[in-house]
Amino acid sequence: MKFTVQQGDITKQKKASFIIGVTEKGELTASGQKLDTSSQGYLKKLLKQGNMQGKVGQTLLLPLVPHTNCEHILLVGCGKSSSLTESDFRKVITSGIKTLLTTHAANAVCLLTEASVATHDSAWNVKQAVEICSEALYSFEEYKSAKTPATTLKEISFFVSDKKSLTAAEQALKLGIAIADGVRYTKNLANQPSNICNPSYIAEQAKKLAASYKNVTVKVLEESDMKKLGMGAFLSVTKGSAQDAKLVCLEYKGTTKKQAPIALVGKGITFDTGGISLKPAESMVGMKYDMCGAATVLGTLKSAADLKLPIHLVGILAVAENMPSGTASKPEDIVTSLSGQTIEILNTDAEGRLVLCDALTYAERYKPEVVIDIATLTGAVVIALGTHATGLMSNSDALAKDLLSAGIESHDRAWQLPIWDEYQEQLRSPFADMSNVGGKPAGTITAACFLSRFAKKFQWAHLDVAGTAAMMFGSDRYATGRPVPMLVQYLINRSKK
Repeated sequence: MKFTVQQGDITKQKKASFIIGVTEKGELTASGQKLDTSSQGYLKKLLKQGNMQGKVGQTLLLPLVPHTNCEHILLVGCGKSSSLTESDFRKVITSGIKTLLTTHAANAVCLLTEASVATHDSAWNVKQAVEICSEALYSFEEYKSAKTPATTLKEISFFVSDKKSLTAAEQALKLGIAIADGVRYTKNLANQPSNICNPSYIAEQAKKLAASYKNVTVKVLEESDMKKLGMGAFLSVTKGSAQDAKLVCLEYKGTTKKQAPIALVGKGITFDTGGISLKPAESMVGMKYDMCGAATVLGTLKSAADLKLPIHLVGILAVAENMPSGTASKPEDIVTSLSGQTIEILNTDAEGRLVLCDALTYAERYKPEVVIDIATLTGAVVIALGTHATGLMSNSDALAKDLLSAGIESHDRAWQLPIWDEYQEQLRSPFADMSNVGGKPAGTITAACFLSRFAKKFQWAHLDVAGTAAMMFGSDRYATGRPVPMLVQYLINRSKK
């Protein structure tokens, strides 16, 4: 899909479909009013007749409107007020694009970016609109025999009302396209089945991604390398699997200046059975998505490279499969992590923190300024926050604030939870430095407390995306690509500094 920005006299546009916002009061956006004038009041006559109530997301498709050159005019309801909430803006754009896909339109001019969205300008509207349209157009049908016919829609233009807004809108368009591409990359990787997407597959995808950019390099540590290093926690997870684990390390250098890097560490469990602490059968559906953290790191790095952000970025993917077998780790086994700290494994289904803790320690060799790990880590975060907010925990208030702000700006939001010292008590073990679980109370927090013990040498944040990275249950399972938008926005904000 081609996305563009345009500015000018909307009434002179020929052979296009227009998407126009209308409120419950029957008010059209500024350019919508111009089209109404061009149609000799046809649109307002229809609205006065009650053909549309203007409720959020409601649509009315009008082909061949009299006295215009339009193929279609699509009216989309914007609700009671001329100022939309961010969530309503997303609904309005999504509804408009999905309705337009039912036609044979080839080109569309979206006037919805003229709408007023609380606290945001037209540039933000354009950036968000690109991401929302990309989401609405996305499908994953690689393994279906009967595929959905390709859409006839080839180009969407977002209209801005004045020349002063054009430059900012064009820059916003570039940002939106890069973020949408990173999200799509993440979703495509995450939606692969685990018999295809195993640790070796992810390592190969990382190599292909690195080969696409001159300033991205990659190295892959094999199990033999990890054994020599002493990554006992990581290797305890892969012991039961026939698939070899990988530690995939990418480095993006977008600047020649000496910079301590920002490191992104992604959990990449390509399938999680729970190991010896076996999950119930119904709970295994969706466990191919336990590698969404690793997929997010790759998608974020792709967006950063596409935008040529002037930053130093490291991506570390802790990739393994968690399977039961005669060689698998057992409850009450004790392992030694790369940091030298010992861990009593009380639950082999709490495996993500075991691969991540060694990956965090490994990140120290890059001397990072900031480390952010991304993981589908706990079911408890879904109970606490549902599917709307990512769980955020950090040992740095400044880093947490920056991530929360980036989440609000990108509408890919997080909510901060505490990691007070009192919670650390739940990880006590009578036989090792710590256990890998702290019981049911505050499960998301104690998981972060565990990781915090391996992140004392840098500013660190943990994003628990178990509720946001994928919708894992039922027939409508899909990856969302979150939190790529938040992380890319964070990196954009950092590069400005």
